[in-house]
Amino acid sequence: MTHRYTVDSRPPSLAHLFRDRLHDSPDDEAYRYRPVNDSAEWTSLTWAETGTRVHRIAAGLMSLGVRPQDRVAIASGTRVEWFLADLAVMSAGAATTTVYPTTDADEMAFILADSGSRVLFAEDAVQLAKVMERIGELPGLTAVVLFDGVPAEAPVDAPRCDVLSLARLEAHGAEYARRDPGCVDRAVDAIDPEHLATLIYTSGTTGRPKGVRLVHDCWSFHALTSAESGELTPDDLQYVWLPLAHTFGKSLLCAQVAVGNPVAVDGRIDRIAENLAALRPTLMAAVPRVFEKMYNALVVEARSQGPASEEAFYWAAAVAREYATTAQELGTELGAGMETGTALVPEKLLAAHAIADRLLFTKVRDAFGGRLRACISGGAPLAPDIAQFFGGAGVRIIEGYGMTECAGGTTFTSFEYRVGTVGKPLPGTEVRIGDDGEVLLRGPHIMRGYHNRPEQTAEVLGPDGWLHTGDLGELTADGYLRITGRIKELIKTSGGKFVSPVEIESRFKGACPYAGHILVVGDNRNFCSALITLDAPAVMAWAEVNGLSGRSFGEVCAAPQTRQLIAGYVEQVNAGLQRWQTIKKFAVLPRDFSQEHGEVTPSMKVRRAAVEASFAHVIDRMYEGSREG
Repeated sequence: MTHRYTVDSRPPSLAHLFRDRLHDSPDDEAYRYRPVNDSAEWTSLTWAETGTRVHRIAAGLMSLGVRPQDRVAIASGTRVEWFLADLAVMSAGAATTTVYPTTDADEMAFILADSGSRVLFAEDAVQLAKVMERIGELPGLTAVVLFDGVPAEAPVDAPRCDVLSLARLEAHGAEYARRDPGCVDRAVDAIDPEHLATLIYTSGTTGRPKGVRLVHDCWSFHALTSAESGELTPDDLQYVWLPLAHTFGKSLLCAQVAVGNPVAVDGRIDRIAENLAALRPTLMAAVPRVFEKMYNALVVEARSQGPASEEAFYWAAAVAREYATTAQELGTELGAGMETGTALVPEKLLAAHAIADRLLFTKVRDAFGGRLRACISGGAPLAPDIAQFFGGAGVRIIEGYGMTECAGGTTFTSFEYRVGTVGKPLPGTEVRIGDDGEVLLRGPHIMRGYHNRPEQTAEVLGPDGWLHTGDLGELTADGYLRITGRIKELIKTSGGKFVSPVEIESRFKGACPYAGHILVVGDNRNFCSALITLDAPAVMAWAEVNGLSGRSFGEVCAAPQTRQLIAGYVEQVNAGLQRWQTIKKFAVLPRDFSQEHGEVTPSMKVRRAAVEASFAHVIDRMYEGSREG
């Protein structure tokens, strides 16, 4: 299908691409899924079967009175019904409002009201209860459609809000389409590239979330750039578990529709290892924390098998990093990256790599299913040590750069990736560095503004179309982008030195296999300190063989032996920093940062101000007396 279009001659919307996909690949597999509420075998939908359900849902929305650019919200975890609902909303000419399933009742009510959503797809009774708790504040909400469960009666103070099952909506849609067979095609034909397609509410790190207005052209552009890159092929099996309420997850849908590859869907994080073994995918997207946890698990397993196993692991890990670093350096000299450089690695290193492959790397690849061509990492910086380890072991982790305000990616590294960079700008996009070091973006994929927030839109989106990202970065001579920090997160010590906490945090997570999170503080203070949380499975396994057996997680975190363990990794990181960047003091916290405490967003970004508020007493203790003299 993609031969019909180029990025410059793209269709008005993803709905047009979806319609073409149904015509071109009706019998090919589109989605593979397991019912959420049981452990049944994987089930497949062809593109034709997908199209039938999507058209029924789209017509069902029309039967509820949904019209072009009306907002329809989805509050659900990642499952095949999310894909079907989103495609149906677009095919009806309406706009999807995304809601994280972890959103509380107050914020859900705000999002539904601010967006003006008329219909809500709710995953189950839990999501339904949240909206019904605040239904009196949502006079515009006319229906809730349940993916799971039996619809209950709406409260008496919400007589205009119907609650119905997805099956019932599809039945309504089938009848509506029987009476008006061309209703969905006409809705798709009427879509203008500048019509609103999606409202994604950024969780942000302070205050109420903002609705990012993404039009149909944003997604059509993203789909065609992904298809033209050639990195995704119709033969790939992509495993998707990321939240689809996030732009990173949503962008995966666009690429798949353009290319036509099957996607296996299961958003249950506790099933990732099991699903990788069962599916044996060729591609998977993830956030950096997943790769950090997998690395930590490998360290813990090696240590549990005794000193010889641990020594062999660290030797093989060092070989992996040397192999990846050498390949990247050699590839870069030729204007390429790691893929080209692997053919130029010296024989001595190749021999060591072959031994390490038998000892460890085959096992690493098998943990991902054994067929993986690449992982795509996004949402936060990936520690270079982690990327080099997996890259050297044969698991390519490709990074890109983007944000909700640019519909996902703007740069991408492809298979010629370079650890420490986020790739080159995608065709049709522009990237430049401002005078203050800020990364600026421009292109058709950029948002059209924040919903109902003209003042805040003007703060980040200039009249010339350049989006001010708030990120600091630099471009290499051959066009690779490197992100160096966030403007608002820069620390300025009382001595006038600027420190990027992200760089230090990334180094620590790459060095310490027991790290959960780390937050570096020191703004307007005379040195940097750190709040450190620990990965429970990793540190509890260490505790079992280091004299702390039977202790609780909190007791292990507070133990002097644990502090000594972490101090070694702090010293290791400090050795590679400038004096003013080094962590002079640190505290090991008794728990990880959490959404429940408001310290991390649903996409696992740390809310620095919230963490500093939660642990203000800990920070104050680290600086007691530091200003004296």
